[in-house]
Amino acid sequence: MANVSELEPVSGSSRLTDRISLGVLADILPRDLIEEALDETGRRERRSRRLPAHVMVRFCLAMCLFFDEGYEEVMRKLIGSLEDMGSWRDEWAMPSTSAITQARQRLKADPLRALFEKIAVPVAGRGTKGAWLGSRRLMAVDGFMLDIADTPDNVKEFGRLDEGPKASAFPQARVVALAECGSHAAVAASFGPCKVDERSLLTDMPGAFEPDMLVIADRNLYSFELWTQALGTGADLLWRVSATVTLPVIKSLPDGSYRSIVINPKITGERRKKLIEQVRHGHKIPADAAIPVRVIEYEIPDREGNGAGELICLITSILDPSDATATELAAAYHERWEIETGFREKKTFLRGSGRVLRSKSPEMVRQEIWALLLTHYAIRKLMCHAADEAGLDPDRLSFTRSLRVIRRQVTDQAAFPLGD
Repeated sequence: MANVSELEPVSGSSRLTDRISLGVLADILPRDLIEEALDETGRRERRSRRLPAHVMVRFCLAMCLFFDEGYEEVMRKLIGSLEDMGSWRDEWAMPSTSAITQARQRLKADPLRALFEKIAVPVAGRGTKGAWLGSRRLMAVDGFMLDIADTPDNVKEFGRLDEGPKASAFPQARVVALAECGSHAAVAASFGPCKVDERSLLTDMPGAFEPDMLVIADRNLYSFELWTQALGTGADLLWRVSATVTLPVIKSLPDGSYRSIVINPKITGERRKKLIEQVRHGHKIPADAAIPVRVIEYEIPDREGNGAGELICLITSILDPSDATATELAAAYHERWEIETGFREKKTFLRGSGRVLRSKSPEMVRQEIWALLLTHYAIRKLMCHAADEAGLDPDRLSFTRSLRVIRRQVTDQAAFPLGD
């Protein structure tokens, strides 16, 4: 079990992770939950094997923790815990790389996906610093790219960015995730070929939006259809939009924001002008034609260091300034950058800077990405709980230091109880 007891506030966060006892992956992925996912996805073995599916689930997570190590070395780090918990027999020999590869292939990706969907829920408590705007949980949605092994099958499935001399060095997978701003924990994800539009991947995810959330997104994700779909979940939205989105002023508000509408792009010309006038005169209009929004505009001076300012235009479903002021919403929007930190943790610290996912086939790439998401979630969940008990902002804890502690304790046979 993960133990975050007996934490105490310290001067600086550099030593806080010394007080975390890491049973993190066993804590959030108990054996019965793994077996449930195996049953649901039809991956339970029909006969007894030396590397049963539940062990291979744990191996996939360890593979992400020890990205630089070969298969046999990763398994060697786990065998002590397997022995302690009765999941390894003395007469068994160390499995070869070939045996481990075959066991991964038997497992496939679906059990890892199912496990992520089961366990990945928001972890920030009401007292978690930086996680809330009033009663709303701050969430952000965005995308990132992962380099994958350069094999013909991976290229065919995931593709490369650009073509010819400008083509990316490796095929890439595009991942879109919904994450807590306060904890950096991703609670939903979708991925596919690198040339798939992020908005297309996002259409699979609004089911993870919940009524207590304020979901923040950058301008490349807005579309009238996605905005409509996301509103239907009951979550509140705060999305940046580009200058191409027309936002007529319906009513100016005391905090500097104004009421407006987003209009179905199918409505053009005179129909569009007439619809705007109808709204200004208080007439009700169908939701599939236009949706009321509140607009917050502000400028960031000299953001790019060229002497020019950048205009930020946000739209929100929170229509009443007394519920959340323009200043509060502008500050909340910049919490969106926390998801970028979470992406960097996955790409740079877990995977390793400049490293490529090791899987040679599309199915194993999918398995590895779900394992990467699961492993990062487990670490971030533990870090958030540790910060809560210490009364600190989770941002004050070092992800790299926490990762080192986890790796060290796995080697010390303390973090992967895999038994019955």
